[in-house]
Amino acid sequence: MQIDVFELPPIGTNAYLLTDHDRGEAVLIDAPLTAWETIAPRLDGDGLTLTAVLLTHGHFDHVLGAAEFNRQGVPVYAHADDREMLAHLPQQMQMFGLPGQVEAPGVDHWIDVSQPLELLGRRIEVRHTPGHCPGNVTFYFADEGAAFVGDVIFAGGFGRTDLPGGSADLLRQTFVDQIYTLPDETVIYPGHGPLTTVGTEKKTNPLVRI
Repeated sequence: MQIDVFELPPIGTNAYLLTDHDRGEAVLIDAPLTAWETIAPRLDGDGLTLTAVLLTHGHFDHVLGAAEFNRQGVPVYAHADDREMLAHLPQQMQMFGLPGQVEAPGVDHWIDVSQPLELLGRRIEVRHTPGHCPGNVTFYFADEGAAFVGDVIFAGGFGRTDLPGGSADLLRQTFVDQIYTLPDETVIYPGHGPLTTVGTEKKTNPLVRI
């Protein structure tokens, strides 16, 4: 599986394009602004079919481009605990002093974390990882040793807990129960900034060290 990262506006959010060229399929994790315009040439040039958009959570910078994927007929997945956040995308924008004339995305599949996803011919474990916001999830590809975590944990940092639905105590518990229980060699693909590993963050992350 090939993993490409695209840092997209308005605030440098990472979108990850996962491709299996043998299958001719791709999956996108998170859909910031301009995501479709950015990846469509790649899909066309490589003859790939985009089979899903997986949203790690409902904050505006991760979903502003999702409505375009709705129009393109690509199924969008998200956790129901962020249902209200997604429905009120214009209000989110206004809270950050940004223009609120945006289209809220439609969600085709509300994720059940008790059931793994089957995409790209792979089993994807979904872990509920709240604390930054209620519906943040982590998509874990065990065979590839890759975890796409949204804004739960960054390289040497962690997601804000002062926004609606955030909780520092809950985020600490998420680190212990859901992130640090992954193998140490697991590569963390965060919503912002560079990659890291579970083992590195266990030793150095300022929120929780074990």
